[in-house]
Amino acid sequence: MAAVSSSSLFRRLRPGLPAAVVLAVAVLGAALTAAPPAGAGTTYPAVAPAPGGAAGPVADPTGTAVPPTSTPSTPSTTPFPPSAPTNLTATGVRTTSVTLTWTAATPGCCPVAGYDISYYQAFDDVVYGVSLGDVTTTTITGYIQPGRQYSFRVSARDGSGRRSPSTEALTVVTPVTDTGPDTTPPSAPQNLTVGEVTASTATLSWAPSTDDAGVLGYDVYRFDGWFTSTRVATVPGTTYTAALPAPTPLRTLYYVRARDAAGNVSIASNTVTLPTTSTPPPSTCRVTYRNQSEWPGGFVAAVTVQNTGTAPVDGWIVTFSFPGDQHVTTAWNATVGQTGAAVTARNADWNRLIAPDGSATFGFQGRWSASDAPPTGFSLNGAPCTVG
Repeated sequence: MAAVSSSSLFRRLRPGLPAAVVLAVAVLGAALTAAPPAGAGTTYPAVAPAPGGAAGPVADPTGTAVPPTSTPSTPSTTPFPPSAPTNLTATGVRTTSVTLTWTAATPGCCPVAGYDISYYQAFDDVVYGVSLGDVTTTTITGYIQPGRQYSFRVSARDGSGRRSPSTEALTVVTPVTDTGPDTTPPSAPQNLTVGEVTASTATLSWAPSTDDAGVLGYDVYRFDGWFTSTRVATVPGTTYTAALPAPTPLRTLYYVRARDAAGNVSIASNTVTLPTTSTPPPSTCRVTYRNQSEWPGGFVAAVTVQNTGTAPVDGWIVTFSFPGDQHVTTAWNATVGQTGAAVTARNADWNRLIAPDGSATFGFQGRWSASDAPPTGFSLNGAPCTVG
């Protein structure tokens, strides 16, 4: 692998921002770097025009036309950049590194001197840049984190700084662990769309993902169009009824990621936009959390979720976060996954249906060290529940 010769970062512009903000960020980006737009190269004219156009006859002092005394010189060709690299692929994706390989660019007027790589994390506004020598593979480690989505582009440059167009973007998602047993993320949800819209809600739907060990559920995110994403729900199926968001100065977009039991997340779906409102929907669930037993370093807890709405719940996911340092080790009556403090519990086949005024209970055993404080907030299929 060639040594990195230089690196840089700058901020991407986001759609939907006020013009003054866009201008200010554009000036800042120009000060930080002069990188060409992603996917676009510099256009160079092929032939320089002859000054004044074609030569014509001139007149002598007697008024008689005579032919020109010299022939116009042959127009010169302006130097042109290399072609775009091709076949950009990720030959290795780990928690904190991505190895890229591509087919070399074709030289233009001059030999290819090296390659420039730009990359960014999905739904973030910072772009990172790396400059390399004349190589066709490298391993990127800067700012790569577990369980994150990144997009990469590569362009070629010659010794005079002429740059090729960039490759198409290559998007990957890093695993949450390199040691297993499950290091393979689910496939991306496809065709996220907005269906029925009421005065206070909108229904999202998408095509299912696949996974080698099974999809645990789907994380639904709200994105402000700049750099902040908020996970608003984890649901078991391929639909979600979202409360219409409150108006904000920025855009309000939604996207979905599949999640497996090991905590691996997929590449994000496409984004959609919902209309806004200021009326939150009423809660239709109640969750009770009870520590059945506790000892130094361990505990057993039971969680009961009650359907307080008028319609049955067919398939459920309960999500919550531990306020202490608890970690679930075994579970029953539900499939339970944990990432950091966040816990996701999905129904078993036999208790997937919760009738109105009905309930379902699941339990788990876990370990703790500093605190075994109970959770204080729960959601059922993405909707907040009352506690108690």
